Amino acid sequence: MSGVVKKKYCVDGVWRESQTKTWMPVTDSSTGEVIAEVPCCTAQEVESAIASAQAAFPAWSQKSLSARTQMLFKWRTVLMEHLEELTLLCSKELGKTLDEARGDVLKAIEPTEFACSLPSVIQGSAALQVTTGFDTASYRMPLGVVAGIVPFNFPAMIPWGWMVPLAIAAGNTVVLKAASLTPLTSMRILELFYEEGGFPAGVVNLVTCSRNEAEIFLNDPRVKAVTFVGTTGVGKHIYSVASANGKRVQAQCEAKNHALVLEDADLESATNAIINSTYGCAGMRCMALPVVVVQESIADQFVALLTQKAKALKVGCAYDPQTKLGPVVSAAHQKKVCDWIEKGVDEGAQLVLDGRGIKVPGYENGYFVGPTIFDHVKSGMSVGDREIFGPVTLIKRVRTFEEGLALMNGNPFANGSVIFTQSGYYARQFELLTDGGMVGINVGIPVPTAYFPFSGNKDSFFGDLHVLGKDGIRFYTRAKTVTKHWYDENSRHRAVSTWEGTVERD
Repeated sequence: MSGVVKKKYCVDGVWRESQTKTWMPVTDSSTGEVIAEVPCCTAQEVESAIASAQAAFPAWSQKSLSARTQMLFKWRTVLMEHLEELTLLCSKELGKTLDEARGDVLKAIEPTEFACSLPSVIQGSAALQVTTGFDTASYRMPLGVVAGIVPFNFPAMIPWGWMVPLAIAAGNTVVLKAASLTPLTSMRILELFYEEGGFPAGVVNLVTCSRNEAEIFLNDPRVKAVTFVGTTGVGKHIYSVASANGKRVQAQCEAKNHALVLEDADLESATNAIINSTYGCAGMRCMALPVVVVQESIADQFVALLTQKAKALKVGCAYDPQTKLGPVVSAAHQKKVCDWIEKGVDEGAQLVLDGRGIKVPGYENGYFVGPTIFDHVKSGMSVGDREIFGPVTLIKRVRTFEEGLALMNGNPFANGSVIFTQSGYYARQFELLTDGGMVGINVGIPVPTAYFPFSGNKDSFFGDLHVLGKDGIRFYTRAKTVTKHWYDENSRHRAVSTWEGTVERD
Protein backbone atom coordinates (compact mmCIF):
# COMPACT_ATOMS: atom_id res chain seq x y z
CA MET A 1 0.00 0.00 0.00
CA SER A 2 2.62 2.48 -1.08
CA GLY A 3 1.57 6.11 -0.82
CA VAL A 4 -0.87 5.50 2.03
CA VAL A 5 -0.36 8.01 4.83
CA LYS A 6 0.98 6.53 8.05
CA LYS A 7 -0.54 8.46 10.94
CA LYS A 8 1.09 9.29 14.27
CA TYR A 9 0.02 9.30 17.89
CA CYS A 10 -0.14 12.43 20.06
CA VAL A 11 1.64 12.97 23.39
CA ASP A 12 2.36 16.37 24.98
CA GLY A 13 0.61 18.07 22.08
CA VAL A 14 3.21 16.64 19.66
CA TRP A 15 2.48 14.06 16.95
CA ARG A 16 5.07 11.30 17.22
CA GLU A 17 6.22 8.45 15.01
CA SER A 18 5.30 5.10 16.46
CA GLN A 19 7.89 2.36 16.83
CA THR A 20 5.26 -0.34 16.28
CA LYS A 21 5.58 -3.07 13.68
CA THR A 22 1.79 -3.37 13.40
CA TRP A 23 -0.27 -0.89 11.36
CA MET A 24 -4.06 -0.85 11.04
CA PRO A 25 -5.75 0.23 7.79
CA VAL A 26 -8.44 2.91 7.63
CA THR A 27 -10.70 2.70 4.60
CA ASP A 28 -13.11 4.91 2.71
CA SER A 29 -16.25 2.88 3.41
CA SER A 30 -17.88 3.89 0.13
CA THR A 31 -15.01 2.76 -2.09
CA GLY A 32 -13.13 0.18 -0.02
CA GLU A 33 -9.92 2.13 -0.66
CA VAL A 34 -7.31 2.30 2.12
CA ILE A 35 -6.86 5.99 2.89
CA ALA A 36 -4.51 5.79 5.90
CA GLU A 37 -2.80 3.46 8.32
CA VAL A 38 -2.64 4.04 12.07
CA PRO A 39 -0.21 2.53 14.54
CA CYS A 40 -0.98 -0.19 17.02
CA CYS A 41 0.92 1.77 19.64
CA THR A 42 3.31 -0.10 21.89
CA ALA A 43 2.77 -0.43 25.63
CA GLN A 44 5.55 2.11 26.20
CA GLU A 45 3.81 4.60 23.91
CA VAL A 46 0.50 4.17 25.74
CA GLU A 47 2.28 4.66 29.04
CA SER A 48 3.94 7.82 27.71
CA ALA A 49 0.50 9.22 26.93
CA ILE A 50 -0.62 8.52 30.51
CA ALA A 51 2.58 10.13 31.83
CA SER A 52 1.92 13.22 29.72
CA ALA A 53 -1.61 13.56 31.05
CA GLN A 54 -0.40 13.10 34.61
CA ALA A 55 2.31 15.74 34.17
CA ALA A 56 -0.20 18.21 32.70
CA PHE A 57 -2.78 17.67 35.44
CA PRO A 58 -1.42 19.91 38.26
CA ALA A 59 -1.22 23.09 36.18
CA TRP A 60 -4.45 22.43 34.31
CA SER A 61 -6.47 21.55 37.42
CA GLN A 62 -5.20 24.64 39.24
CA LYS A 63 -6.16 26.92 36.37
CA SER A 64 -9.32 28.76 37.35
CA LEU A 65 -12.65 27.29 36.33
CA SER A 66 -13.51 30.46 34.44
CA ALA A 67 -10.22 30.29 32.52
CA ARG A 68 -10.87 26.67 31.51
CA THR A 69 -14.41 27.40 30.35
CA GLN A 70 -13.27 30.51 28.44
CA MET A 71 -10.94 28.24 26.47
CA LEU A 72 -13.89 25.95 25.76
CA PHE A 73 -15.91 28.93 24.50
CA LYS A 74 -13.13 29.55 21.98
CA TRP A 75 -12.92 25.84 21.21
CA ARG A 76 -16.61 25.73 20.35
CA THR A 77 -15.99 28.43 17.72
CA VAL A 78 -13.09 26.46 16.23
CA LEU A 79 -15.28 23.37 15.83
CA MET A 80 -18.01 25.40 14.12
CA GLU A 81 -15.48 26.92 11.72
CA HIS A 82 -14.30 23.44 10.69
CA LEU A 83 -17.74 21.81 10.66
CA GLU A 84 -17.84 20.97 6.96
CA GLU A 85 -14.25 19.70 6.85
CA LEU A 86 -14.91 17.36 9.77
CA THR A 87 -18.25 16.31 8.28
CA LEU A 88 -16.63 15.10 5.06
CA LEU A 89 -13.83 13.29 6.92
CA CYS A 90 -16.32 11.50 9.18
CA SER A 91 -18.47 10.56 6.18
CA LYS A 92 -15.54 9.05 4.30
CA GLU A 93 -13.99 6.96 7.06
CA LEU A 94 -17.26 5.74 8.61
CA GLY A 95 -19.87 5.73 5.85
CA LYS A 96 -22.41 8.11 7.37
CA THR A 97 -24.30 10.31 4.97
CA LEU A 98 -23.30 13.97 4.99
CA ASP A 99 -26.29 14.93 7.12
CA GLU A 100 -25.53 12.14 9.60
CA ALA A 101 -21.84 13.01 9.76
CA ARG A 102 -22.66 16.68 10.27
CA GLY A 103 -24.93 15.65 13.11
CA ASP A 104 -22.06 13.63 14.61
CA VAL A 105 -19.86 16.74 14.75
CA LEU A 106 -22.69 18.95 16.03
CA LYS A 107 -23.26 16.42 18.81
CA ALA A 108 -19.66 17.06 19.87
CA ILE A 109 -20.33 20.80 19.93
CA GLU A 110 -23.50 20.55 22.07
CA PRO A 111 -21.74 18.99 25.12
CA THR A 112 -18.96 21.54 24.71
CA GLU A 113 -21.58 24.24 25.15
CA PHE A 114 -22.86 22.42 28.23
CA ALA A 115 -19.33 22.23 29.62
CA CYS A 116 -19.06 26.01 29.24
CA SER A 117 -21.88 26.30 31.80
CA LEU A 118 -19.87 24.41 34.43
CA PRO A 119 -19.30 27.45 36.69
CA SER A 120 -23.03 27.59 37.39
CA VAL A 121 -23.81 23.86 37.58
CA ILE A 122 -20.75 22.61 39.49
CA GLN A 123 -21.37 24.87 42.46
CA GLY A 124 -21.09 23.13 45.80
CA SER A 125 -22.90 24.06 48.98
CA ALA A 126 -22.01 25.90 52.14
CA ALA A 127 -23.51 26.46 55.57
CA LEU A 128 -22.50 29.09 58.06
CA GLN A 129 -22.72 28.22 61.72
CA VAL A 130 -23.41 24.51 61.29
CA THR A 131 -22.62 24.60 64.95
CA THR A 132 -21.51 27.67 66.86
CA GLY A 133 -18.37 29.08 65.30
CA PHE A 134 -18.03 26.36 62.68
CA ASP A 135 -18.71 26.63 58.93
CA THR A 136 -18.89 23.75 56.43
CA ALA A 137 -18.63 23.81 52.64
CA SER A 138 -18.59 21.10 49.97
CA TYR A 139 -16.76 21.30 46.64
CA ARG A 140 -16.37 19.20 43.49
CA MET A 141 -12.71 18.51 42.71
CA PRO A 142 -11.10 17.00 39.58
CA LEU A 143 -9.98 13.36 39.65
CA GLY A 144 -6.75 13.40 37.64
CA VAL A 145 -6.10 11.37 34.46
CA VAL A 146 -9.16 10.02 32.65
CA ALA A 147 -8.94 7.34 29.93
CA GLY A 148 -11.52 7.33 27.13
CA ILE A 149 -11.93 4.14 25.07
CA VAL A 150 -13.79 5.07 21.89
CA PRO A 151 -15.98 2.99 19.52
CA PHE A 152 -15.97 3.37 15.74
CA ASN A 153 -19.50 4.61 15.19
CA PHE A 154 -19.36 8.23 16.45
CA PRO A 155 -15.76 9.43 15.90
CA ALA A 156 -16.59 13.07 16.75
CA MET A 157 -19.46 12.93 19.25
CA ILE A 158 -18.23 10.24 21.63
CA PRO A 159 -14.60 11.29 22.23
CA TRP A 160 -15.11 15.02 21.72
CA GLY A 161 -18.63 15.34 23.12
CA TRP A 162 -19.15 12.64 25.72
CA MET A 163 -15.59 12.38 27.01
CA VAL A 164 -13.38 15.43 26.59
CA PRO A 165 -15.45 18.59 27.31
CA LEU A 166 -16.77 17.83 30.80
CA ALA A 167 -13.56 16.05 31.79
CA ILE A 168 -11.28 18.97 30.99
CA ALA A 169 -13.74 21.66 32.09
CA ALA A 170 -13.73 19.99 35.51
CA GLY A 171 -9.91 20.12 35.54
CA ASN A 172 -8.96 16.60 34.50
CA THR A 173 -6.57 15.55 31.74
CA VAL A 174 -7.40 12.87 29.18
CA VAL A 175 -5.92 9.99 27.18
CA LEU A 176 -8.09 8.88 24.27
CA LYS A 177 -7.84 5.47 22.66
CA ALA A 178 -9.31 6.32 19.26
CA ALA A 179 -11.14 3.61 17.32
CA SER A 180 -8.74 1.93 14.89
CA LEU A 181 -11.43 1.75 12.17
CA THR A 182 -12.34 5.45 12.34
CA PRO A 183 -9.56 7.48 14.00
CA LEU A 184 -9.07 10.23 11.43
CA THR A 185 -11.87 12.56 12.55
CA SER A 186 -10.72 12.40 16.16
CA MET A 187 -7.10 12.96 15.13
CA ARG A 188 -7.99 16.02 13.07
CA ILE A 189 -10.00 17.44 15.95
CA LEU A 190 -7.02 16.98 18.26
CA GLU A 191 -4.80 18.81 15.76
CA LEU A 192 -7.24 21.73 15.89
CA PHE A 193 -7.42 21.46 19.69
CA TYR A 194 -3.77 22.44 19.96
CA GLU A 195 -3.21 24.48 16.79
CA GLU A 196 -6.28 26.70 17.00
CA GLY A 197 -7.75 25.93 20.42
CA GLY A 198 -4.50 26.86 22.13
CA PHE A 199 -4.80 24.30 24.93
CA PRO A 200 -1.75 23.47 27.05
CA ALA A 201 0.31 20.45 26.00
CA GLY A 202 -0.76 17.15 27.55
CA VAL A 203 -4.34 18.11 28.43
CA VAL A 204 -5.58 15.61 25.81
CA ASN A 205 -3.41 12.81 24.39
CA LEU A 206 -4.35 10.22 21.75
CA VAL A 207 -3.22 6.72 20.89
CA THR A 208 -4.46 3.94 18.64
CA CYS A 209 -3.80 0.42 19.86
CA SER A 210 -5.23 -3.05 20.40
CA ARG A 211 -7.16 -4.31 23.41
CA ASN A 212 -3.90 -5.67 24.82
CA GLU A 213 -2.36 -2.22 25.18
CA ALA A 214 -5.69 -0.68 26.26
CA GLU A 215 -5.62 -3.04 29.25
CA ILE A 216 -2.98 -0.69 30.68
CA PHE A 217 -5.69 1.91 31.34
CA LEU A 218 -7.54 -0.53 33.60
CA ASN A 219 -4.53 -1.30 35.78
CA ASP A 220 -2.31 1.79 35.79
CA PRO A 221 -2.73 3.62 39.14
CA ARG A 222 -2.20 6.99 37.42
CA VAL A 223 -5.54 6.56 35.62
CA LYS A 224 -8.36 7.55 37.97
CA ALA A 225 -11.38 6.95 35.71
CA VAL A 226 -12.25 5.02 32.57
CA THR A 227 -15.12 5.91 30.24
CA PHE A 228 -15.95 3.35 27.56
CA VAL A 229 -18.45 2.82 24.74
CA GLY A 230 -18.64 -0.53 22.96
CA THR A 231 -19.82 -4.11 23.23
CA THR A 232 -21.31 -5.55 26.40
CA GLY A 233 -18.69 -8.28 26.80
CA VAL A 234 -15.84 -5.77 26.68
CA GLY A 235 -17.77 -3.31 28.85
CA LYS A 236 -18.28 -5.91 31.58
CA HIS A 237 -14.59 -6.73 31.52
CA ILE A 238 -13.56 -3.07 31.72
CA TYR A 239 -16.01 -2.42 34.54
CA SER A 240 -14.93 -5.43 36.59
CA VAL A 241 -11.17 -4.90 36.22
CA ALA A 242 -11.02 -1.10 36.45
CA SER A 243 -13.47 -0.84 39.35
CA ALA A 244 -11.61 -3.58 41.21
CA ASN A 245 -8.58 -1.31 40.90
CA GLY A 246 -10.49 1.53 42.52
CA LYS A 247 -11.25 3.50 39.35
CA ARG A 248 -14.43 5.27 38.35
CA VAL A 249 -16.04 3.49 35.39
CA GLN A 250 -18.87 4.28 33.04
CA ALA A 251 -19.36 1.62 30.37
CA GLN A 252 -21.99 2.32 27.73
CA CYS A 253 -22.69 -0.99 25.99
CA GLU A 254 -24.94 -2.73 23.48
CA ALA A 255 -28.63 -2.18 22.87
CA LYS A 256 -31.61 -3.83 21.27
CA ASN A 257 -34.07 -0.96 21.42
CA HIS A 258 -37.74 -1.76 20.86
CA ALA A 259 -40.64 0.33 19.63
CA LEU A 260 -44.22 -0.54 20.55
CA VAL A 261 -46.73 0.53 17.88
CA LEU A 262 -50.32 0.44 19.12
CA GLU A 263 -53.37 0.30 16.88
CA ASP A 264 -54.31 3.92 17.62
CA ALA A 265 -50.91 5.27 16.51
CA ASP A 266 -50.51 7.80 13.69
CA LEU A 267 -49.12 5.13 11.38
CA GLU A 268 -47.58 7.46 8.80
CA SER A 269 -45.66 9.46 11.41
CA ALA A 270 -44.66 6.35 13.33
CA THR A 271 -43.31 4.66 10.21
CA ASN A 272 -41.31 7.74 9.20
CA ALA A 273 -39.77 7.91 12.67
CA ILE A 274 -38.90 4.21 12.62
CA ILE A 275 -37.33 4.47 9.15
CA ASN A 276 -35.14 7.34 10.34
CA SER A 277 -34.09 5.69 13.59
CA THR A 278 -33.56 2.19 12.16
CA TYR A 279 -31.73 3.01 8.94
CA GLY A 280 -30.02 6.24 9.99
CA CYS A 281 -26.24 5.76 10.30
CA ALA A 282 -26.84 2.39 8.55
CA GLY A 283 -28.14 1.11 11.89
CA MET A 284 -24.69 1.48 13.46
CA ARG A 285 -25.74 3.32 16.60
CA CYS A 286 -26.88 2.22 20.02
CA MET A 287 -30.04 4.32 19.73
CA ALA A 288 -31.20 2.67 16.53
CA LEU A 289 -34.66 1.13 16.66
CA PRO A 290 -34.22 -2.33 15.15
CA VAL A 291 -37.16 -4.11 16.79
CA VAL A 292 -40.73 -2.99 16.20
CA VAL A 293 -43.41 -4.62 18.34
CA VAL A 294 -46.69 -4.11 16.50
CA GLN A 295 -50.24 -4.72 17.62
CA GLU A 296 -51.60 -7.54 15.49
CA SER A 297 -54.65 -5.60 14.25
CA ILE A 298 -52.45 -3.17 12.27
CA ALA A 299 -49.36 -5.32 11.67
CA ASP A 300 -49.99 -6.11 8.00
CA GLN A 301 -50.67 -2.47 7.20
CA PHE A 302 -47.58 -1.36 9.11
CA VAL A 303 -45.25 -3.89 7.46
CA ALA A 304 -46.49 -2.91 4.00
CA LEU A 305 -45.93 0.80 4.70
CA LEU A 306 -42.51 0.22 6.26
CA THR A 307 -41.41 -1.90 3.31
CA GLN A 308 -42.59 0.71 0.83
CA LYS A 309 -40.64 3.47 2.58
CA ALA A 310 -37.52 1.32 3.05
CA LYS A 311 -37.42 0.44 -0.64
CA ALA A 312 -37.53 4.15 -1.48
CA LEU A 313 -34.30 4.90 0.43
CA LYS A 314 -31.43 5.76 -1.91
CA VAL A 315 -28.43 3.58 -1.06
CA GLY A 316 -25.16 5.09 -2.20
CA CYS A 317 -21.84 6.78 -1.61
CA ALA A 318 -21.84 8.33 1.85
CA TYR A 319 -20.71 11.75 0.66
CA ASP A 320 -23.15 11.96 -2.25
CA PRO A 321 -25.71 14.54 -1.01
CA GLN A 322 -28.55 12.46 -2.48
CA THR A 323 -27.71 9.35 -0.43
CA LYS A 324 -30.09 8.37 2.35
CA LEU A 325 -28.40 5.09 3.39
CA GLY A 326 -24.62 4.85 3.25
CA PRO A 327 -22.31 1.86 3.68
CA VAL A 328 -21.35 0.13 6.90
CA VAL A 329 -17.88 0.74 8.28
CA SER A 330 -15.82 -2.17 6.92
CA ALA A 331 -15.84 -5.37 4.91
CA ALA A 332 -15.75 -7.38 8.13
CA HIS A 333 -18.74 -5.53 9.51
CA GLN A 334 -20.61 -5.95 6.22
CA LYS A 335 -20.07 -9.71 6.47
CA LYS A 336 -21.20 -9.71 10.11
CA VAL A 337 -24.49 -7.98 9.25
CA CYS A 338 -25.09 -10.31 6.29
CA ASP A 339 -24.37 -13.32 8.50
CA TRP A 340 -27.04 -12.07 10.91
CA ILE A 341 -29.51 -11.83 8.02
CA GLU A 342 -28.71 -15.42 7.05
CA LYS A 343 -29.20 -16.46 10.67
CA GLY A 344 -32.63 -14.81 10.71
CA VAL A 345 -33.62 -16.86 7.68
CA ASP A 346 -32.29 -20.03 9.31
CA GLU A 347 -34.23 -19.29 12.51
CA GLY A 348 -37.48 -19.09 10.57
CA ALA A 349 -38.22 -15.34 10.50
CA GLN A 350 -39.97 -14.16 7.34
CA LEU A 351 -37.57 -12.15 5.15
CA VAL A 352 -39.71 -9.39 3.65
CA LEU A 353 -36.88 -7.23 2.26
CA ASP A 354 -33.31 -8.49 1.69
CA GLY A 355 -30.46 -5.95 1.66
CA ARG A 356 -27.68 -8.38 0.87
CA GLY A 357 -25.72 -8.27 -2.38
CA ILE A 358 -26.53 -4.67 -3.19
CA LYS A 359 -24.11 -2.91 -5.55
CA VAL A 360 -23.83 0.83 -6.09
CA PRO A 361 -22.70 1.82 -9.61
CA GLY A 362 -19.26 3.38 -9.47
CA TYR A 363 -18.75 2.17 -5.88
CA GLU A 364 -18.78 -1.58 -6.39
CA ASN A 365 -16.17 -2.15 -3.66
CA GLY A 366 -18.07 -0.21 -1.01
CA TYR A 367 -19.42 -1.91 2.09
CA PHE A 368 -23.13 -1.60 1.35
CA VAL A 369 -26.03 -3.40 2.99
CA GLY A 370 -29.50 -2.37 1.87
CA PRO A 371 -32.53 -1.98 4.14
CA THR A 372 -33.65 -5.36 5.43
CA ILE A 373 -36.95 -6.34 7.08
CA PHE A 374 -37.92 -9.53 8.92
CA ASP A 375 -41.53 -10.17 9.94
CA HIS A 376 -42.96 -12.74 12.36
CA VAL A 377 -39.87 -12.72 14.57
CA LYS A 378 -40.57 -14.98 17.54
CA SER A 379 -39.24 -15.07 21.09
CA GLY A 380 -36.05 -17.07 21.30
CA MET A 381 -34.80 -16.07 17.84
CA SER A 382 -31.36 -14.60 18.46
CA VAL A 383 -31.78 -12.25 15.49
CA GLY A 384 -34.55 -10.52 17.44
CA ASP A 385 -32.74 -10.46 20.77
CA ARG A 386 -29.09 -9.57 19.96
CA GLU A 387 -27.60 -6.37 18.61
CA ILE A 388 -26.98 -6.57 14.84
CA PHE A 389 -25.67 -3.00 14.37
CA GLY A 390 -26.84 -2.74 10.79
CA PRO A 391 -29.85 -1.62 8.70
CA VAL A 392 -32.09 -4.52 9.75
CA THR A 393 -35.63 -4.24 11.13
CA LEU A 394 -37.27 -7.07 13.09
CA ILE A 395 -41.08 -7.15 13.44
CA LYS A 396 -42.63 -8.85 16.47
CA ARG A 397 -46.43 -9.12 16.62
CA VAL A 398 -48.46 -8.91 19.84
CA ARG A 399 -52.14 -8.72 20.74
CA THR A 400 -52.11 -6.18 23.56
CA PHE A 401 -50.15 -3.36 25.18
CA GLU A 402 -49.39 -5.55 28.17
CA GLU A 403 -48.01 -8.36 26.01
CA GLY A 404 -45.85 -5.91 24.09
CA LEU A 405 -44.45 -4.28 27.22
CA ALA A 406 -43.60 -7.66 28.77
CA LEU A 407 -41.86 -8.74 25.58
CA MET A 408 -39.77 -5.55 25.51
CA ASN A 409 -38.84 -5.75 29.20
CA GLY A 410 -37.81 -9.37 28.73
CA ASN A 411 -34.78 -8.28 26.68
CA PRO A 412 -31.48 -8.06 28.60
CA PHE A 413 -30.68 -4.67 27.05
CA ALA A 414 -32.43 -1.48 28.08
CA ASN A 415 -30.84 1.49 26.40
CA GLY A 416 -33.94 3.02 24.84
CA SER A 417 -37.58 2.16 24.31
CA VAL A 418 -40.32 3.90 22.36
CA ILE A 419 -44.10 3.82 22.11
CA PHE A 420 -46.30 5.18 19.34
CA THR A 421 -49.83 5.86 20.50
CA GLN A 422 -52.45 8.59 20.87
CA SER A 423 -53.52 7.22 24.26
CA GLY A 424 -52.37 9.25 27.22
CA TYR A 425 -53.10 6.33 29.51
CA TYR A 426 -50.88 3.87 27.63
CA ALA A 427 -48.17 6.47 27.11
CA ARG A 428 -48.04 7.13 30.84
CA GLN A 429 -48.10 3.42 31.71
CA PHE A 430 -45.26 2.86 29.27
CA GLU A 431 -43.24 5.74 30.70
CA LEU A 432 -43.62 4.30 34.20
CA LEU A 433 -43.10 0.61 33.47
CA THR A 434 -40.62 0.28 30.60
CA ASP A 435 -37.09 -0.84 31.51
CA GLY A 436 -35.60 1.45 28.87
CA GLY A 437 -33.38 4.16 30.29
CA MET A 438 -34.23 6.64 27.50
CA VAL A 439 -37.90 6.65 26.65
CA GLY A 440 -39.64 8.04 23.58
CA ILE A 441 -43.35 8.77 23.28
CA ASN A 442 -44.05 9.24 19.58
CA VAL A 443 -40.29 9.95 19.26
CA GLY A 444 -38.13 7.55 17.25
CA ILE A 445 -34.74 8.47 18.70
CA PRO A 446 -35.19 9.44 22.37
CA VAL A 447 -31.66 10.76 22.81
CA PRO A 448 -31.65 13.58 25.38
CA THR A 449 -29.69 16.79 24.97
CA ALA A 450 -26.34 17.10 26.74
CA TYR A 451 -28.03 18.67 29.78
CA PHE A 452 -29.53 15.28 30.66
CA PRO A 453 -27.76 11.93 31.18
CA PHE A 454 -27.54 9.29 28.45
CA SER A 455 -29.16 6.81 30.77
CA GLY A 456 -29.05 3.22 29.57
CA ASN A 457 -30.01 0.37 31.94
CA LYS A 458 -29.48 -3.37 32.47
CA ASP A 459 -26.83 -4.88 30.15
CA SER A 460 -26.63 -1.61 28.24
CA PHE A 461 -24.70 0.16 31.01
CA PHE A 462 -22.26 -0.68 33.80
CA GLY A 463 -21.43 1.97 36.37
CA ASP A 464 -23.16 4.38 38.71
CA LEU A 465 -22.93 7.70 36.86
CA HIS A 466 -24.00 8.05 33.23
CA VAL A 467 -22.56 10.13 30.41
CA LEU A 468 -23.48 13.85 30.30
CA GLY A 469 -25.89 15.88 32.40
CA LYS A 470 -25.30 16.18 36.14
CA ASP A 471 -24.25 12.52 36.19
CA GLY A 472 -21.38 13.41 33.88
CA ILE A 473 -20.24 16.25 36.13
CA ARG A 474 -20.27 13.97 39.17
CA PHE A 475 -18.40 11.26 37.26
CA TYR A 476 -15.50 13.58 36.45
CA THR A 477 -15.27 15.07 39.95
CA ARG A 478 -14.94 13.94 43.56
CA ALA A 479 -16.53 15.50 46.60
CA LYS A 480 -14.53 17.42 49.17
CA THR A 481 -16.17 18.73 52.33
CA VAL A 482 -14.35 21.32 54.44
CA THR A 483 -15.25 22.33 58.00
CA LYS A 484 -13.68 25.58 59.30
CA HIS A 485 -13.33 27.20 62.68
CA TRP A 486 -11.45 30.40 63.45
CA TYR A 487 -10.34 30.85 67.03
CA ASP A 488 -10.93 34.09 68.86
CA GLU A 489 -7.78 34.67 70.89
CA ASN A 490 -9.94 35.73 73.81
CA SER A 491 -12.23 32.73 73.53
CA ARG A 492 -12.58 30.40 76.49
CA HIS A 493 -13.91 27.60 74.27
CA ARG A 494 -12.04 24.64 72.93
CA ALA A 495 -13.12 22.55 69.90
CA VAL A 496 -13.30 18.84 70.33
CA SER A 497 -13.81 16.43 67.42
CA THR A 498 -15.87 13.35 68.00
CA TRP A 499 -17.28 10.71 65.77
CA GLU A 500 -20.60 12.58 65.89
CA GLY A 501 -19.08 15.80 64.53
CA THR A 502 -17.58 18.85 66.11
CA VAL A 503 -18.97 20.05 69.42
CA GLU A 504 -18.08 22.74 71.93
CA ARG A 505 -17.45 22.54 75.66
CA ASP A 506 -15.95 24.85 78.30
